[in-house]
Amino acid sequence: MEIKLLSKSSEETRLIGKVLAKYLKPGDLVLFYGDLGAGKTTLIQGISEGLDVDPDTYVTSPTFAILNIYEGKYPIYHIDLYRLEGHELEELGIWEYLSSGILLIEWADRLLEIPTKDFLEIQMRHLDTFVREITLTGYGQWSELLRVLDADEELKKLE
Repeated sequence: MEIKLLSKSSEETRLIGKVLAKYLKPGDLVLFYGDLGAGKTTLIQGISEGLDVDPDTYVTSPTFAILNIYEGKYPIYHIDLYRLEGHELEELGIWEYLSSGILLIEWADRLLEIPTKDFLEIQMRHLDTFVREITLTGYGQWSELLRVLDADEELKKLE
């Protein structure tokens, strides 16, 4: 199952993340793809807001830290693989986080393998200065969850 959305502003991108957060639970894996500046971190800010992360928490891409942890309704593990190579990823032990929270991975194209059949891919791309195309592709249980998400009234308002 696949959903294509258009976001015409960073506020709309955050809203999409906030709506998506309603469907996330511990053990979920979300993989983010897209060029620099495509809006991956902005979408994650919306997810964090939707999962009740303290508004004073600075949600930013952990490019140099590699991992940020946000406490909200559930623990969120935000990983950025931009600076890493395949062999370095194996040493991180990132899959251990799946058992205790939601795992959000930016630059997922650097992953050598995905240890689960249930995950959500989010591809983001620039259409122009402000407009982003956001494609959500669900695998396993996410295929059905995307059908529910596609009917969400808050997302309908963006059309």
